[in-house]
Order: sequence, then structure tokens, then C-alpha cells
Amino acid sequence: MALPELGILAYSIIIFLCLVVAVLYLGYCHNEAHWGGAGFACLDGLNLLMCRHFHRLKHDPVPLPEKGGCLVVCNHVSGLDPLLMIAATKRPLRFMIAREEYERFGLQWLFRGVGCIPVERKGRPEQALREALRSLNDGEVVALFPHGKIHLDSDPPRKLKGGVAWLAKQAEVPVFPMRLTGIRGAGHTLLSVLMRSRARLRVYDKLSCQDIKSAACMELIAECIEGRQDTGEHDGE
Repeated sequence: MALPELGILAYSIIIFLCLVVAVLYLGYCHNEAHWGGAGFACLDGLNLLMCRHFHRLKHDPVPLPEKGGCLVVCNHVSGLDPLLMIAATKRPLRFMIAREEYERFGLQWLFRGVGCIPVERKGRPEQALREALRSLNDGEVVALFPHGKIHLDSDPPRKLKGGVAWLAKQAEVPVFPMRLTGIRGAGHTLLSVLMRSRARLRVYDKLSCQDIKSAACMELIAECIEGRQDTGEHDGE
């Protein structure tokens, strides 16, 4: 059968498939973290391109060790935050997320595939902490938002979740604090991904919580992710 006889529909399908292959190849070529499997490598590369060019992400170098467990913590202002953090790092991040988000329709396969750890916020959060501890002991990077949910700088002060210090002490791993700013869709989940931002990711010096009290460790983390280390503001001042 001659090609012209294939019809408009066939041509459209061929063009669409070619575009899909081209996009996936483009993502694969820009992959930096080893998530395991070509499919997730493509997604990682596409996310990197989106964050760098659409959301104009600029970030400090993220000095994660090439191997070994460590914790990454950050302020949480939108649904875009995990994508920006992934784009800035060259190791896979295992995020601790609320179970209701983990089981969101159509996305569970993705969260499971990238190793997210579901947290029962109203049930037994210690189960998630134990899984995170196993991951750290296995040499993985665990990422979490100590505020527990989206929290803007303009919101009333919110106490950080103490699981960060517990994990750091139990696994004897360093903590890498980060702070995101410049998110146009701050306060929103999906909208923040669709709205173009001028995202900035500040990366602070790693913290060691092994030789200090948990409260002191949490205060150091809070100073970083809440921006108080930059302004010189401290509780009680």
C-alpha cells in the first residue's frame, strides 16, 4: 500500500509516536540520577529540563556524598518543591509523603516506583520512620519536609516534626538543609507546577546531630529552612 493511502489518521499516529520517542530520548539524555530503569531515567531528565528552563531553577551545589545514607530537609511551599529538589541533586531522593498523597489516583505507580515512603499522619507514623531508617542504613538518601505540610513564611510559626533528629541520630547520618524561594504558585499543589517560577534553592552546610540534643538539632534545621540563618533572626530575639 502506498504511503499516501495510509490516510491522515495513520500519518498523525506516526508523527505522534515519533514525537513521544523524541521526547523520551531527550529526557534520557539529560538524566543525572540513577533511579533504576530507562523509564524513570527519562522522567528524571524531563523533570530536570522543566525545572531548569520553565521554572528557571538556580541552585547552590548540593554536596551529597556519592554513596552512603544521608537526610535532605527543606521548607515546603508548594507541590513543585520535590521536583525542584530532585532536579538539583544527582542521587535519587526517597521522599516521605502523607499516605493520602501517596494513594492519589493515577500517581501511586509513580510514588511507588521512585521509592516514596507513605506516612500515616493520623495513625502510626513510626512505621514510616522505621522504613526511612532502613533506607538510610542501606545507604539511600531520604528527603522530607519537617513542617509536615505546606507552610509559607507568612503563615503562623509551626513546630517542626522531630522525626528528622531521631533519624539522624539513629542512622548516624548527616543532614543537608535546603531552602526554596521564588515559587510563583506558592501555597498550591498542581498550580505551582503549571505556573512559571523563578525558583531558587539555597543549600546550607551539612549538620551533624549525633553529638547534640535533638532540640538543638531541630533549631539548627529550622534556622536554615525558615531563612532565619540568613536574616540573623532567632527565637527570643
